[in-house]
Amino acid sequence: MACSIARTMDVAGEPWSPLIVRNVYIGVTRFDQLQQSLGISRKVLAERLRWLTETGVLERREYSVRPRRDEYALTAKGLELFEVLMVMVRWGDKWLSGESGPPALYRHRACGQISHVELICSECGQPMGARDIDVLPGPGSGAGAGADDRKRDVAGGTHDSPGSR
Repeated sequence: MACSIARTMDVAGEPWSPLIVRNVYIGVTRFDQLQQSLGISRKVLAERLRWLTETGVLERREYSVRPRRDEYALTAKGLELFEVLMVMVRWGDKWLSGESGPPALYRHRACGQISHVELICSECGQPMGARDIDVLPGPGSGAGAGADDRKRDVAGGTHDSPGSR
């Protein structure tokens, strides 16, 4: 499908993959550690780790020769997927934390402050929220060179953006 969201969900859209990526990011990198921390079946974990490795999100690194044992590390692709998860964290902390507050805090290494991610435009540095974005056909959309500039939804229909209502 010519949709970046659908393609991303194909890699990381089932419930265990984002949690595996999160755990590997925080240093839970070995099979038994992952299995214990997530409470996931060994079969499902093996399948998810194989998929995340095949898709280039994780890589295996040998840490013991006898017996042979591997641990997992995030690739550059996996680190960028973690950034997507940080946007989900922000949403979950805002809308689902309740009175007890967020289950984890995130300290920005550069300034040392507890913070959260913000989306900004890569071109001008201004905030980039849902009301600030128009969706236009891209080169991979199959719309062709003569396509008009009307905004399109994922299914290809035209619509008004939330910011123009």
